[in-house]
Amino acid sequence: MQSSPHRYSAVAIALHWLMALGLLGAIGVGWYVSELPMSVQRLKLINWHKWFGITLLLLAALRLVWRATHRPPPEPPMPRWQAQAAQGVHGLLYALMLAVPLIGWAYSNAAGFPVVWFGVLPLPDFVGTDKALAETLKGVHKIAAWTLALLIVAHVGAALKHQFIDRDRLLARMGLGKE
Repeated sequence: MQSSPHRYSAVAIALHWLMALGLLGAIGVGWYVSELPMSVQRLKLINWHKWFGITLLLLAALRLVWRATHRPPPEPPMPRWQAQAAQGVHGLLYALMLAVPLIGWAYSNAAGFPVVWFGVLPLPDFVGTDKALAETLKGVHKIAAWTLALLIVAHVGAALKHQFIDRDRLLARMGLGKE
């Protein structure tokens, strides 16, 4: 992958695609596990979901640090409203990539279940056990996760529109195709 002023850095591209795959995995496992009856399999998948969440939280924080210290390539020409919409969606994506796992972590704590990253590293509880709070956080986590999923669909849809309708080679900025 060649370095270019019209393409994100290799690190930014790698973080983007790692997050994309991880988000698909976390959302998929979360959606699937919510439909399962209580069982050993469900408990195992809930732990996987938590591991995805904590890993994605760390990757999102790393992405924010990288983005703050590395200038992105210029946007392709587009109407002002599209540029503002893109900026808004990106801001919400970043906010939810941080908020959704934090809310899930708080929900787990409030429900009285520890978060043990990869079954090895126990993470601190940042809320105490509180069943009423757990129920509230469960709903907030679900709504935030569905909002994140819808924003991802909008993000992908906009990228595909730019690539195939506007033909402005937007996907090349993120490492897909030639400039």
